[in-house]
Amino acid sequence: MGFRILLLLIFLSFPSSIMVNAEEPLTAAFIRDHQLWIKKGEDETQITKGRYVYSPKWSYDGRFLAYLDGDEHGKKSDLYIFDTVEKESYQPYMRVVTSDFKWAPNQNQLAYTDQGLLNVTKTKNGRPEGFENVALGVSGFEWFPDGNEFIVSSEASLRPTGWGPVPLYKVPVHANLAQEKIEDFYMIQTNEPDLFAITADYFTFSSDGKWMSFLAIPTASWSMDSNTLCVLSSKGEKFQVIDNMLGFEKWIEWAPSTNQLAYISGEGRFFVENKRTSIVDIPIFKQHQKQYTPKGYVDLDLAWFSQDNVIVARAEENKEWEEGPVPTMFTALYNINVKTEEQHQITFPAMNAMDKNPQIIGSYLTWFRKTKNNVQGDVWLKAGLSGQESIWLTNIDDAPIFFLN
Repeated sequence: MGFRILLLLIFLSFPSSIMVNAEEPLTAAFIRDHQLWIKKGEDETQITKGRYVYSPKWSYDGRFLAYLDGDEHGKKSDLYIFDTVEKESYQPYMRVVTSDFKWAPNQNQLAYTDQGLLNVTKTKNGRPEGFENVALGVSGFEWFPDGNEFIVSSEASLRPTGWGPVPLYKVPVHANLAQEKIEDFYMIQTNEPDLFAITADYFTFSSDGKWMSFLAIPTASWSMDSNTLCVLSSKGEKFQVIDNMLGFEKWIEWAPSTNQLAYISGEGRFFVENKRTSIVDIPIFKQHQKQYTPKGYVDLDLAWFSQDNVIVARAEENKEWEEGPVPTMFTALYNINVKTEEQHQITFPAMNAMDKNPQIIGSYLTWFRKTKNNVQGDVWLKAGLSGQESIWLTNIDDAPIFFLN
């Protein structure tokens, strides 16, 4: 009996970071020295050699991993798929060039745009292979949650009197360029004082699928300083302008189980000031968005940890900077309890280091830590908000893409 108690005490004395493997092992795709790797549990496997890989994305069931094979100048973007069962990379067609591709939410089908043409992959021997055309004139797109249709935007037309409205369409997966199958969904009027845009993108659905958020995007130079965050009901009936913000898709996130939208508001392309975590209930009635970033600080990343807690990457403002190299913002992670409005720092990087890209994987909080002068960084994790932190990945190019079971 005494021996069992001793073993129990020894087990409980270990830090929680040692107990990570007790649960389902984490799985992630990541880039190291421009090559694609996969890590599951503690096992790392290199997938590519001699390439310049970026933008890996998991299929809905984790069997396939799509990625772009490019170059350091951004002039090449060939689409490849890695099959984790057959252990091989292949191209879904002889050559697919794209910068925007998305997996279906409920099947191993990949949609992508190629110079304004939206395509979807066919299936051959259980793998996405070949393609069929869906629609022309596509600027931005996203799958509807049912996986049967797309929400699609098209660029506004420039007329002698100025830019026209931005049209949105509802497009069946198998429209096959048939105009009669494509439904007018909503027309974004952009001649309003608080809204100018020539296209729309970064569509994201709420947890119940009843709302979608997106950015209304103006001309290129203007977009670097400000875009308009909007929401639209999934039936195209209710439209609302929310706020102005920069064009970062990861700065917008719906709550896990309610129609609350968290985002980082503020105009200006530099991160030195005016970047605030804001949360708004959708639809907006009389109340407005509530801001949580304290005076004198900026928030530069966010993620919902739970329904009541939001993790942000926060740094002190730098309003004194006016010219020269843009200052590095040394962020640490903070937890915001949106119910009690209490906030506290939860990671403590060393001097000249920064914590960013928080991600919530099950009960784990993960983040990417790097120093100012180091191109690569490490991935850290902790169980819950108060667990012992530990390093999970070392010397990688950017934050990993986790597969969520």
